[in-house]
Amino acid sequence: MMLPLSEPDCSEGIAYLLQTYIKTGVFYVCLQHYNRVVMSPVKAALYLIPVPLGETAIERVLPEYNRTIIAGIRHYIVENVRSARRFLRKSNPDIQIDDLTFYTLNQHTLPEEVSGYLEPLKNGEPVGVISEAGCPAIADPGADVVAMAQRAGLPVVPLVGPSSILMSMMASGFNGQSFAFHGYLPIEPADRVKKIKLLEQRAWNESQTQIFIETPYRNHKLVEDLVRSCRPQTRLCVASNISCEDEYIRTLSIREWSKAKYDLHKKPTIFLLFK
Repeated sequence: MMLPLSEPDCSEGIAYLLQTYIKTGVFYVCLQHYNRVVMSPVKAALYLIPVPLGETAIERVLPEYNRTIIAGIRHYIVENVRSARRFLRKSNPDIQIDDLTFYTLNQHTLPEEVSGYLEPLKNGEPVGVISEAGCPAIADPGADVVAMAQRAGLPVVPLVGPSSILMSMMASGFNGQSFAFHGYLPIEPADRVKKIKLLEQRAWNESQTQIFIETPYRNHKLVEDLVRSCRPQTRLCVASNISCEDEYIRTLSIREWSKAKYDLHKKPTIFLLFK
């Protein structure tokens, strides 16, 4: 809404409104422009903020609404502070980075540290969660803090953005009614082959799409293992650098992949198996 305030009263009016709304559990961003204050509501909640999957223009993969929400958040739970700060600057060039508070959440974060990350939200301030790429809490440590918020009865708001898992599923041509994501396959060769055969069997027996990933520099080795271990007629979709300029998504039979040419080296890639 628009509130006409005289120049001398503007800052005092903003302070009063902020105090009022924070006490009621709603935080507002105020922007002064020609003696007017624009009020943009950002309720107190845990916001799950997606980021691009690569060096992709933000406006190509994220809605403008996300930037509105970001403008109203001062506390962020992030996987990497440096990359989170870079994303926030790209998302909102006017953001005051030094005014923000960052809490690190990754595989090295201790459980006792995480317990305090939701204190701002409990005090009526919105909190954002940002992962390294894609959607927070999907194959991501952010799931831990979301679980804490749910147990505490705190509101959780997922924002729209790119997910490599869902986007590869959409483009594969495989069964989108039943699918499973398995993360990384075992590194040890014998265990790896055993897992591949198990996933292939599930794809055939249950008509379920099997989705997994690999460390980018081992992508070619994984394709080789799949070609050696799976039936020739089993289908494999390889989705690399999704939503980026050099995006590559291809579905072929294992027989066809044995003859195909591709370049997946050091490129974030999703693999999908289906009958």
